[in-house]
Amino acid sequence: MRSLKAYRVRTGLTQAQAAKRFGVTQLRSSDLMRGKINRFGLDALVNRAVAANLDVKMGLLEAAGLTSFRA
Repeated sequence: MRSLKAYRVRTGLTQAQAAKRFGVTQLRSSDLMRGKINRFGLDALVNRAVAANLDVKMGLLEAAGLTSFRA
């Protein structure tokens, strides 16, 4: 979410323009920009990042933090 917000600020897009680029309503774009993460699934965030032409990298860590895996 931070990367999407930074993208919007960096590119100078209004919330309406960002909503159109991300393929969501302006209300959803507003939720995104205000950090309301509980309103978005992982797939939705990845789709918005792809629409913004951002690279998506994911990683998984064991609970103990002893082993990591990056894809």
